[in-house]
Amino acid sequence: MTIELGVAELAATRFALSPLSETVAGLRLLTAREQAAHHSPWVRWARDELRRSPLELPWTWPLLVHDRSGWPNFLVPAPKAPRSSLEDDLAALAATGAEHVRASLRRVFGDQPPALAEDPVRGLRAVAAELREAHDRLIAPHWPRIRALLEADVTHRARVLAAGGARRLFADLHPSLSWSDGRLTAAGRRPVHPGPGGLVLMPLALGPSNVLIKRHTATQTTVRYPVRGVGTLWTAAKPPADQVVRLLGRARANLLAALRTPATTTDLAATLGVTPSAVSHHLRVLHENGLVTRERTGRTVHYALTSLGRSLLT
Repeated sequence: MTIELGVAELAATRFALSPLSETVAGLRLLTAREQAAHHSPWVRWARDELRRSPLELPWTWPLLVHDRSGWPNFLVPAPKAPRSSLEDDLAALAATGAEHVRASLRRVFGDQPPALAEDPVRGLRAVAAELREAHDRLIAPHWPRIRALLEADVTHRARVLAAGGARRLFADLHPSLSWSDGRLTAAGRRPVHPGPGGLVLMPLALGPSNVLIKRHTATQTTVRYPVRGVGTLWTAAKPPADQVVRLLGRARANLLAALRTPATTTDLAATLGVTPSAVSHHLRVLHENGLVTRERTGRTVHYALTSLGRSLLT
């Protein structure tokens, strides 16, 4: 795919996180015949959850499970804020114009569109309600961990942009992406019809290993790419080695092990069953000694291992 990306579009390009994006990706992941090994723990958990209490998705399921290639892109509208809430995402979905819905359905289903095409306004409200329930059941229990990984990715990309500019940023997003002479190219030459404004770059935890770019959209064009460190997302924290415990003490060694996946103080306190104040004290010591980093995003501070901290654990 090729996107014409002039100066104005590049200046408006931004990052965003979307719980709705992860919800749709998670549902598609459950229908895939093959999954990457690192997603297997979540897939097993989700299927057990659905066997216990099935989800009813009469409007949404036909949009995602069929014998056609692709799926309607209006299901994941471009977030308006850097850290969009589920309600914001669903409101944008429900506000999609009827003609855009029908055009999107025709591109996927040809002359046999699903029932949504008959009454897009009512149908989108039903789809939004179903996706809200799917998120609450399948994504919300894991959202703090997913969000921490996504935000750590954006922090990393900001450093790459500051150090190497747009060319290095896009090359770092995914091996298939390159930017040159005002064009963003991704593994092919099919043109993209960009929406208004620049691109919205969205890290994706539950998605495939390739980049997902909207070719047609009524909102900004989204580029969803695999998040960094996704292989650690569902890995249970391995206990620290005895040598690390003797060096740091049990509490700090456990904390270091838990930070194989970036996390907040609140997340760590819940994971380890200790008070946030105790976690903060130990994190301060680990940070002062170069074992963890901390990055502030709005009011939230995420901690992650430094190369020294990771080497110590291994």
